[in-house]
Amino acid sequence: MTDASTTAANRGYDGPPDYRVLGRHAVFPETSHDEIERINFLAQMNRHLAANVVPGVRAAYDREVAPAFLQREGRPITNRHEARKALLANPSFAFWSALRRMTMEQRQQAGRWTAIRQRERLAAIAADLIRDDDRLALDPTLAVPRYVSAVDHHCMPGSYHHEAFPGDVVNGANYDHAGFVTTAGLLGKYSDGGGHAVVRWVRRNLPDFAPKTILEIGGTVGHSSLPIAQAWPEAQMTIVDLGAPVLRYGLARAKSLGVDNVRFVQANGEDLSRYPDASFDWIQTTMFLHELSTTALANIFRETRRLLRPGGIVLHVEQPQYTAEMPLFEQAMRDWDAFYNNEPFWSRMHEMDLDQAMVDAGFAREDLIHGGVTGVVDKELFPDAAQDETEDFGRKAAWHVIGARIS
Repeated sequence: MTDASTTAANRGYDGPPDYRVLGRHAVFPETSHDEIERINFLAQMNRHLAANVVPGVRAAYDREVAPAFLQREGRPITNRHEARKALLANPSFAFWSALRRMTMEQRQQAGRWTAIRQRERLAAIAADLIRDDDRLALDPTLAVPRYVSAVDHHCMPGSYHHEAFPGDVVNGANYDHAGFVTTAGLLGKYSDGGGHAVVRWVRRNLPDFAPKTILEIGGTVGHSSLPIAQAWPEAQMTIVDLGAPVLRYGLARAKSLGVDNVRFVQANGEDLSRYPDASFDWIQTTMFLHELSTTALANIFRETRRLLRPGGIVLHVEQPQYTAEMPLFEQAMRDWDAFYNNEPFWSRMHEMDLDQAMVDAGFAREDLIHGGVTGVVDKELFPDAAQDETEDFGRKAAWHVIGARIS
């Protein structure tokens, strides 16, 4: 099926676009017919769960779970932990939860198998692209902190950092090509809708901002980074991450996409002492804070303050914090990732007072920035995305922004 016919087939279809419409580049994994259909099935299952099953879980909570708790305890549910524990006994929630976990596990099996079966070929392509390129700086002595090494994030064996052999790029390739399952196409052809959303937000809200040096911490393969680098081509962008496989893959991907002003550095964002004070005009994280321990988050916030130049900005893009205004049902559903999707710090991070954490790191409260961004997608592939109100509690391409601009 051609891209054009696939796009036409999606018009009027209330579901993800076909996986075949994803943008390819030199190091993107090759996929067979069966691998494509497996990914399509899983993306459609995720969409079905969000659009058709979650409303039933919500109804069960309102009509069965909350009233039963009130009758049993003599008081209403008062926090998300009570809501989650009460939901555990409900068949609707158990059904949704089991299927959602299944899609995550099968997404990793499908994505990793595609990358593993061609791992030597992908490593060779990446090696040819990045050979003798000083924009890749790896540190084989770097210690991966336990809060990372002890967790297979999102059910991905070895998380982002595991290497099976020298030059391995499997986990980068897996993350790049099969992330489509989780986002259901809402991040566009190159899974970079989050980066384009940040670009649009900065241009609208800080129209005179002209960064020369940009840092993204936890940038993996560069999905959110490359749009920023492309929008400010005169700037030099640096991506730091703990994982060598994603950094190798990321540079190869960037080169094959013609983005030349990005450097990929293996480093721990808690200690970026290789860079002197006030080194960057812009420091960015995108859907990264929830993977940090509380201690690591505080350390990274302090580093961003040290590294930011006068007049510079730091922006953290994340799923929304739990607030008193957020319904307890929504909080409990969002907490699913902490208990069933290998995101042990998700719950704690989303209840934190991030404003206070920024102040504790040295930012002035009056310099703090707040906002919201929505993923920018290719309307030819997903024409109804802007009107899509389906809530998947942690997956929707709509995020909050917290940051600071210092004088």
